[in-house]
Amino acid sequence: MMHFTDLPLGERPKGRWALSADWIVTDTDQGRRLVHKGEVVIENDRVLFVGQRFEGAVSARFDMGASLIAPGFVDLDALSDLDTTLLAHDNWPSERKGRVWPQSYIDRGPYEMYDAEELAFQKRFAFGQLLLNGITSAAPIASLFYRAWGETQAEFTAAADAAEDLGLRVWLGPAYRSGGMVVDDDGKMRATFDEARGMQGLQEAITFAEKIQGRELVSPILAPDRVETCTETLLKRTMAAADDLDCPVRLHMAQGQMELQTVQGLHGKTAPEWLSEIGCLSPRLLAPHATVATDADLQRYADMGVNVVHCPLVSARHGGALRSFSKLKAMGINIAMGTDTAPPDMVLNMAVGMMACRLVDGHTSVQSSEMYDAATVQGAQALGRNDIGVLRVGGKADLAVFDMADTGMAPRIDPIQTLILGATGRVTRATIVDGRLSMRDGEVAGIDMKAARVQAQAQFDRLLTRYPERTLGHPALSEMFPPSFPLMNGA
Repeated sequence: MMHFTDLPLGERPKGRWALSADWIVTDTDQGRRLVHKGEVVIENDRVLFVGQRFEGAVSARFDMGASLIAPGFVDLDALSDLDTTLLAHDNWPSERKGRVWPQSYIDRGPYEMYDAEELAFQKRFAFGQLLLNGITSAAPIASLFYRAWGETQAEFTAAADAAEDLGLRVWLGPAYRSGGMVVDDDGKMRATFDEARGMQGLQEAITFAEKIQGRELVSPILAPDRVETCTETLLKRTMAAADDLDCPVRLHMAQGQMELQTVQGLHGKTAPEWLSEIGCLSPRLLAPHATVATDADLQRYADMGVNVVHCPLVSARHGGALRSFSKLKAMGINIAMGTDTAPPDMVLNMAVGMMACRLVDGHTSVQSSEMYDAATVQGAQALGRNDIGVLRVGGKADLAVFDMADTGMAPRIDPIQTLILGATGRVTRATIVDGRLSMRDGEVAGIDMKAARVQAQAQFDRLLTRYPERTLGHPALSEMFPPSFPLMNGA
């Protein structure tokens, strides 16, 4: 008799095979349902059966016991680098902490702070982290603060290879921009633009998108950077290119006060209002984070079918919140989810999202099932897919197995409520993508995560040593990021 631990990582079992568990989330013509003491049968990359018991022949059955088998998470703002926003948790303002380039750094010429090997590694490591948390589909994102300008085709070709090697479904595209924020010696911030450089970045992104179309686990996305770094021409041509490529576009907007003030200064209106006027709001658009969107902005999203990508953890860390999940849902806006920080823990994000919504609107404003839908099927909807983010016959075999016997989850009640109340994706026992076992019990196909953790920390520490070079006044690193408490004896 085979055990689940006998299955080789990174491979699809041969023939039809079954997973049984105490609880299964399934999608039916009547809606989403829970199956008690049921099983899932997988054949190749598809789900063949979901229910109480499959009567046909299978090559193997694996009993997961006190577990929940459910659709894998869809993360539309999935961090794919080493998270520098962690440095901003207790350290501000951003223009004095390395998150806005000073004019002196621009004058010397911005440069890449990672080499090609480091860029490739950090994406592979980040993809492994996503799989550890039950995320089966992701639209990766990375910071441009430590880049020369934008991302490159070469690093994303390596990212595509890494995703297929590890077994993660991804929507990939190098980020590009026409400008960025600069802080002058007097501490005043302003936007500066280089239209030609932005258009070159868009063309490289289009070339990459055309090159990867047709790959098994990799699909294209166009990813202009934050809205305040984009010009009207760049955005219009991006949306036209997305129509030609039939792919989504992700653009961060309505996400913070710096952006709000910058766009108001440049265009005399909010970002969603500006995009509406230039014809760039569309159902193709994925728009993180909407935390400073006005009522009129939200109505524009609703009218034009824009998808909001809700990233509650990173927003809450910096004092922001969507206002609110229940309000947007009532308006008919599709709300998908993103993690956008470390850890890339979608379960924790669902928990924080519920808390934030109830703090804003009241205790009964949102239910666990609604958050789970946002993290799965509604993310798929934003991508124009109906075969992921679901667990149904004929759908892709993209699923996660969560431990319902974890000692931190007691007493156990309804499995979805228990998962969110536990508020951690560390109970993910297995992640299966396209019928392939990508992660089991903390081990990820194609990467030694324990060794990679050591390498990631060393790489991050090297990056930190360069922060003073691109920070206003070039302060010492110890001044930029002091410890929470003074070191004993001044050590």
